[in-house]
Amino acid sequence: MSQKQILLNAFSMNCVGHINHGLWTHPRDRSTDFNKLSHWTDLARLLEKGLFDGLFLADILGVYDVYQNGIELTAKEAIQLPVNDPLMLVSGMAGATRHLGFGVTANLTYEAPYPFARRLSTLDHLSDGRIGWNIVTGYLESTARAMGQERQIDHDRRYDRADEYLEVLYKLWEGSWEDDTVLADRQRRLYAQPGKVHKVRHHGEFFDVEGYHLSQPSPQRTPLLFQAGASNRGLAFAARHAECVFVSAQTREATRALVDRIRQAAVDAGRRADDIKVFMGINVIVAPTEAEARDKLAEYRRFASAEAGLAHFASTTGIDFSRYALDEPIRYEKTNAIESATKALTVARTDATVRQLLEQLALGGRYTTLVGNPQQVADELLGWINEAGLDGFNLTRTVEPESYADFIELVVPELQNRGAYKTAYADGTLREKLFGAGRARLPARHVGASYRQATATGATPAFSLQEN
Repeated sequence: MSQKQILLNAFSMNCVGHINHGLWTHPRDRSTDFNKLSHWTDLARLLEKGLFDGLFLADILGVYDVYQNGIELTAKEAIQLPVNDPLMLVSGMAGATRHLGFGVTANLTYEAPYPFARRLSTLDHLSDGRIGWNIVTGYLESTARAMGQERQIDHDRRYDRADEYLEVLYKLWEGSWEDDTVLADRQRRLYAQPGKVHKVRHHGEFFDVEGYHLSQPSPQRTPLLFQAGASNRGLAFAARHAECVFVSAQTREATRALVDRIRQAAVDAGRRADDIKVFMGINVIVAPTEAEARDKLAEYRRFASAEAGLAHFASTTGIDFSRYALDEPIRYEKTNAIESATKALTVARTDATVRQLLEQLALGGRYTTLVGNPQQVADELLGWINEAGLDGFNLTRTVEPESYADFIELVVPELQNRGAYKTAYADGTLREKLFGAGRARLPARHVGASYRQATATGATPAFSLQEN
């Protein structure tokens, strides 16, 4: 049996400190250049040289203020603060590359669907179909307060609202304009055929929308859909909507169990198990020899901040760890943050302490870290792929851009020699690059496809549109 080829995203954020906190102080790190467009276009070119499938940009709308009940450490260590809009980077990076995909995070709880649909369609046009959207519903109380709300919407209700939000977007992206609407006929002065542009009429529990989608059909229509929720409600949402799912786990066995749950949920939702690509967040520290890699890890740890990582994790769980003594067991607290993270820390185990967390956070973050020479790293990556059932990885930054450059120089050739990594990009949109030629748009079995206009085959759309 041939070796499965690894999919690979660079995992970053439009800020100084993303996952591995404190490393912005390393003398070779360039994260503080994040305000310069050249920083991002240079990174995009580097990643395309390494044949990365995409640059995935995380985002938050709010601040980490749970730890010590404030932002003192958040500001000092630039723990995702300041943070700029990820969508604004895409057109510049797309213009500097031909194949690299871009996954952007946007919080639908605080975005009106009508203008948001246009923004993503615009980016899909400008990137020639290389845009993906990471769907998040938020988890920070600071965001709710900044947006004029007393508190967040409850966890499961956020997903109820998100389901309807996606319904509105599918109607706009898939149903408002027919494929052959645009003629751009100069002689007849006919750009778009009015009878083929349809008004969306949506009146639901959360949204009332009447209007035409403002963008003509883009290469993918609906951008490639990413999602990362691991709670029961989040998995149900992913099974219905997601095409790529991000997971984070500490063991291959636990990851395999989660991957199997995701794929079975997709099947239960009327899709195929392979309609979802599963990526795991991972750190890689590689050097020509194992000894050099270990030395590099030790060097990085001298600049990393475990406490900054703890402050980040405090907002992830909604638990202020500063209230605990070092060896005091951390108790479960009902919060409105990331439910799966809170339960994994306090319900799945009952002996977790702050001291243990600080040890896990020695590199400033909690992702699995692979350290070694190219052969050792390749062995580990393939072990995760084959044993955990993954499709690929979100490679986090440690020292940027050094960590990506090292991976491209040392690990990519090793994976290529083993037939586990592509040697050239496929043509087509981001969806086609991940799922194969002819898959520029959502497959017919995806719920979003049911909102398309009637075709010559006599199919009827699953909702009512009023013609212009």
